[in-house]
Amino acid sequence: MRYDEQRDTVVIEDHLGSEKEYAVEALFDMEEKLYALLRDRDNDTIVLRVEDEGEDQYVVGIFDPQEKENILDAYQIAIEAASDEE
Repeated sequence: MRYDEQRDTVVIEDHLGSEKEYAVEALFDMEEKLYALLRDRDNDTIVLRVEDEGEDQYVVGIFDPQEKENILDAYQIAIEAASDEE
């Protein structure tokens, strides 16, 4: 997918206060947690965990390499399964 295709967007502020806009490529559940796959204008992709606090949601980085690998593997399997159905 290209960044400029119709997508919901979010603005993420890093720990230094810099803001960057991302297109939401996918939201998915795994092991009772919600994850977001986000892509920026340079086609760089990041995976973040979505957490709830009251009525608000926020994203947090994933620092465990095994957790990140498991998420990306599951996403790849879902994409391949969806392609097979078409």
